Amino acid sequence: MLADFNTLPDSSRVWIYQANRSFTEQELQEIQDDLTLFLENWTAHGKDLKAGFEIKYNRFLVIALDQSGQSATGCSIDASVHFIQHLEKKYQVELLDKMNVSFKQGDFIAYKNLLDFKAMAKQKAISRSTIVFNNLVATKGEYMEHWEVPASESWHARFV
Repeated sequence: MLADFNTLPDSSRVWIYQANRSFTEQELQEIQDDLTLFLENWTAHGKDLKAGFEIKYNRFLVIALDQSGQSATGCSIDASVHFIQHLEKKYQVELLDKMNVSFKQGDFIAYKNLLDFKAMAKQKAISRSTIVFNNLVATKGEYMEHWEVPASESWHARFV
């Protein structure tokens, strides 16, 4: 069951998928339509899952699931991963590679593999105050408060 992302409780579980590039306006509209259709029909053991989504900076797909009524199961999580894999193929984009890092450089969102990020940190091209995206947050509340943070406040701190 599709819900407005903003109305979901802070305890909702989140999954964040970062793209290795920005989506075009046409792709964003199609992805919104695809996400809407997927979440309207997303179930666990035949029961509707109450979930919503938002797309940030034209490259981050954020899905939130209110687990107070029905939790995700292995099968429902597998279904969501298959859906994301479908988007990867359809748009020739990476969404599931967790070994990449996104961070802000002014108004631009940079996307680097972890080795390049470490090298940039060593070269002082990235500092403790560089805004990074902590895609490891687990709840909507954490996402709202601790997703977009200085590197010093994230798992990225070990590199800067």
